[in-house]
Amino acid sequence: MEGHRLPTPTPTPTPTPSSWIVKPFDHTRVTLAPSLFTENRDRVLNFLRAYPADRMLAVFRTNAGLDTHGAQPPGGWETADGNLRGHYAGHYLSALCLAYAGTGEQVYKDKADHMVGALGECQDALAALVGTDDPAAPSRAGYLAAYPETQFALLEQYATYPRIWAPWYTCHMIMRGLLDAYQHTGSERAFRIVQGMGDWAYSRLGHLPRTQLDRMWKIYIAGEYNAMPVVMADLYAHTGDEKYLTTAKCFDNTYLFEAAVADRDTLDGEHANQHIPQYQGYLEIYEQTGEQQYFTAAGNFWDMVVPHRTYVDGGMAGSGEMFGARDVIAATIQRDNAETCCVYNMLKLSRSLFFHTADPKYMQYYERSLYGQILSSRRNTSSDTDPLLTYFVPVNPGARRSYGNLGTCCGGTGLETHAKFQDSVYFSSTDGSTLYVNLYLASTLDWPERGLTVTQSTDYPTDPAGTSTLTITGNAQLDLRLRVPYWAERGFTVRLNGVPQPVAAAPGTYVSLNRRWRTGDRVEIAAPFTLRIERAPDDPATQAVAYGPLPLVIRSPATEYQNLTLYRDYPLSRDLSRVIRPTGEPMTFTADGLTLAPFHINTTASYHMYFKRAEPAIVFGATDTGVENRTNSAGLTFLDEVWDRGPFRNRGGLVRAVTDVADERTAAGDLTQTQRRVLIEAAARAQFPS
Repeated sequence: MEGHRLPTPTPTPTPTPSSWIVKPFDHTRVTLAPSLFTENRDRVLNFLRAYPADRMLAVFRTNAGLDTHGAQPPGGWETADGNLRGHYAGHYLSALCLAYAGTGEQVYKDKADHMVGALGECQDALAALVGTDDPAAPSRAGYLAAYPETQFALLEQYATYPRIWAPWYTCHMIMRGLLDAYQHTGSERAFRIVQGMGDWAYSRLGHLPRTQLDRMWKIYIAGEYNAMPVVMADLYAHTGDEKYLTTAKCFDNTYLFEAAVADRDTLDGEHANQHIPQYQGYLEIYEQTGEQQYFTAAGNFWDMVVPHRTYVDGGMAGSGEMFGARDVIAATIQRDNAETCCVYNMLKLSRSLFFHTADPKYMQYYERSLYGQILSSRRNTSSDTDPLLTYFVPVNPGARRSYGNLGTCCGGTGLETHAKFQDSVYFSSTDGSTLYVNLYLASTLDWPERGLTVTQSTDYPTDPAGTSTLTITGNAQLDLRLRVPYWAERGFTVRLNGVPQPVAAAPGTYVSLNRRWRTGDRVEIAAPFTLRIERAPDDPATQAVAYGPLPLVIRSPATEYQNLTLYRDYPLSRDLSRVIRPTGEPMTFTADGLTLAPFHINTTASYHMYFKRAEPAIVFGATDTGVENRTNSAGLTFLDEVWDRGPFRNRGGLVRAVTDVADERTAAGDLTQTQRRVLIEAAARAQFPS
């Protein structure tokens, strides 16, 4: 399954919106070669092959009065009387279709076809009940769910959780799975089923007043509708039927929508994953209508989340499933953090915003989250019966990752995420003149429209040299754009056929090579990994360490923050590898007697993603001044301010920085004149590691 593919499936993609300037390649066009990502993908594919589809279908068949063939529901939230039953089948169907698109293996299409056929039978059986007094009878044909329509009626009466549990959320997952079956496997039957569901959704919502809809969508959990506006906008794109676009707009969540349009950050305390998919929906409505306010809402929302509510691994900062306040990171750290579904949906929103803007910031976040939380969200072992995926990815001291989640939302989105790692490695401009290389991930792009094949060979992210080689087959004029990672502090170099290229490679941008490419051309990229410290904005003493794109965690069973003292060992170059030292084990380090390792290296042991910086006295090398290393109003210590002005080419540069900071602190009354003199003299005579 790795490095080659079987006969290519025939996709039925959603039409490309006219507002896009960049577009993705179909999943069938990108083949992944062995890497950390394919290892986790193949574990998920093993589960998809092995787990019985009839267990996913049991709750649907029961509701429709059909034979379950002896199958039992999966469990978790998928039980015979669970109020969210049916949602996981949608995730499972989407994952099967993505697996088929990514590998070409018939087994996934066969299972997807089986599910589509069974869901169609359930929809037909429910339609036959319309007008009867059967408790399962829906209001009209087209309805498809694993429970009666009662939940939807109760929501319209403002019922709250747990009496009902997000009926439109569940509806979305079923519709998404069916649309994915249409788009990735070409299933016309799936499209007929999802059209029927869309017709039913219009009949349910199209006549409701805006005030009623607004009140429904504000209800915690019960009013959660996931990406319903996305699937309705997709139906409109495929059919041109206005009722689907009208239904998509029924899901406008006015109180948050208007705030986002006005760029008012009101997210504190909001249920994160209840709202993230809404903004993807607004973006798709914009794509179909050109109404600018929908694009503005999506873009402003993204900017409220990234980086203001993001941990070092890309996870969502807040309390449990709730967004925290803007720029409050340290104060949110607790046991239940960073719901995996949130990152799944933020990745979708990020790539879609990139299609409209080509703004590198969206793909910088994409890399952070993909190589951070997502790569760490699957246990590194296989199971036929359990997806072994995370729900929360906690960042508190002494946290442990818990794997499982058969039948939960994150167990479902995780199936999809791990089946589509190829979806954002490469993009093209809509006119085909430009190729964007977004992710350094071993893969091959087949681009027959341009007569090109691009093969990327790399061990990224396990190679700290950060090298990747692109080999071209074909002949075409093309602007090749290479993403320069945000963390590339030691430079980003490009060689074309062995010749260094004069590229202006600023971190967080793309560099361009525009030429006529020929078979055998080779582009060699190097972005050497460096260690870096990331501070929490609300408490700069709460910090994390990353190595290139990978967050590092401290291995420790302690449940209190671990302290690190680092400035005493800093060289003038500010090279953290002289302070956080390699152990000899690949990509593993030690500092202050503690071991730091990449987060994706799976264990169920305790870890610390964040630590406390302990720098009580002002020291320069081995010279302790005896002066307290106080913080200023921004939470930065004297040494923070000094070393933030580095690296220093020589001791004179350090002395100038110490003098400048000491003058500022003295003027503010934080230092005496005597202390100022002591600090400057100590810096002038201190010895530092070479």
